[in-house]
Amino acid sequence: MSSDLAPRNTSAAPVPADDDNRYKAVQAKLTRLGKAMDDATVELESLRRSMQANANHTDGVATDIENADLDPRFVDLTANVATALIGAARSVKTLSGTAQETADLTHKTRRAHAKLYGPLDDIRSNRREKTPKAGFFNR
Repeated sequence: MSSDLAPRNTSAAPVPADDDNRYKAVQAKLTRLGKAMDDATVELESLRRSMQANANHTDGVATDIENADLDPRFVDLTANVATALIGAARSVKTLSGTAQETADLTHKTRRAHAKLYGPLDDIRSNRREKTPKAGFFNR
């Protein structure tokens, strides 16, 4: 059984690590990270289903070659492949859950950031006067 999955061309990180911490830049980074993690969750679930289908197919092949009275060594090897695929599918399911949790936390963080700093950004963005640097009033 073959897989329809193809590797993605991801030569760059979905969110650049830079020192731009302005409100809109942070919101954009969080949005891109959340989208990348949502996409990863979908792709990992697709991979898990494919691996599980391959494991089921391989298990059937092991039964078929056992019924055909082939060398037991080949039956064992094929059954071992099926078992390995089942284990890999379980691990991918765990990874998918972690990716989904990370996506959920990223979306939650973006909303909290917007709630805390969005009104301040609106004020700062809509006035003509320059804003003092951070920490200026703490002296």
